[in-house]
Amino acid sequence: MSSVTAASVPAAEAAPIVSIRGLAKTYAGGFQALKRVDLDIRRGEIFALLGPNGAGKTTLISIVCGIVNPSEGTVLADGHDIVRDYRAARATIGLVPQELHTDAFETVWDTVKFSRGLYGKAPDAAYLERVLRELSLWDKRGEKIMALSGGMKRRVLIAKALSHEPSILFLDEPTAGVDVELRREMWAMVSRLRASGVTIILTTHYIDEAEEMADRVGVIDRGELVLVEDKRALMRKLGKKQLTLQLQAPLAALPPTLDEPALSLSADGSELTYTFDAQSEETGIAALLRRLGEHGIDFKDLRTSQSSLEEIFVNLVASPAAERAASGRGAAEGGA
Repeated sequence: MSSVTAASVPAAEAAPIVSIRGLAKTYAGGFQALKRVDLDIRRGEIFALLGPNGAGKTTLISIVCGIVNPSEGTVLADGHDIVRDYRAARATIGLVPQELHTDAFETVWDTVKFSRGLYGKAPDAAYLERVLRELSLWDKRGEKIMALSGGMKRRVLIAKALSHEPSILFLDEPTAGVDVELRREMWAMVSRLRASGVTIILTTHYIDEAEEMADRVGVIDRGELVLVEDKRALMRKLGKKQLTLQLQAPLAALPPTLDEPALSLSADGSELTYTFDAQSEETGIAALLRRLGEHGIDFKDLRTSQSSLEEIFVNLVASPAAERAASGRGAAEGGA
């Protein structure tokens, strides 16, 4: 919970708080988990790292946090090299792991206080109280961790990660296994942390989580960083829009002159759906409506919708590598 707010330094002028260059990891058995990843994380942002199981997300985080040694490449955490200046680098980082690893017989207060001491920080009861209150753990401070619910244990992990006042917080699947209400509460908590100046990098399988919270999104697949882009720009660039027309009378089939890949008829013949690129100068909507009129096809209502981040993600990781590179090259150059 740094005292420097994200708004105090313009994003365009601020040096990246995490800078990764040429990062690769090959395990002893020959498996290449990371393939020369380049990535800059901006100070004060929420960055979501998406990818399927085994894509390299946890390996990337583990290297930055000093848990796994890289095979090649460099990482700077708030200006400190994670290998040459590892003590200073690790002091800037808090990690909330996916798995619950805590001493079940310790109290909440003792385990958080102990975590702060591990980083050589002087005792600061007022700061720890503020962290616990922010996480709704203050009333549980005297309870043993074994007596807490799964959601509360996950909050304890966050409190431990924040105990030494890091400027960078990694959240590895932060809401895995928690209920919807707690997920919403944790989203709000992450937003408050960002407002206090903490830079947050999260990995998640919940695409709606990234869509709700993230400023930028990175997609990693098979050890390669496929794309890095501002979330809204990504949805504009890669998201398709659809125009759905509710017909006055159902159609048995599309007329041959209207039978094209971008136009589809619902199973009951009551709706036409036209998929188009919103960024194109010519969407084709005007021509479509004119052709429908020529065929005497009338509609009584229409609506538009846009691809969700989940649909974009699924399409990216399902595409062959060459197609992904072509679609994401411009975004990666601009976002990273």
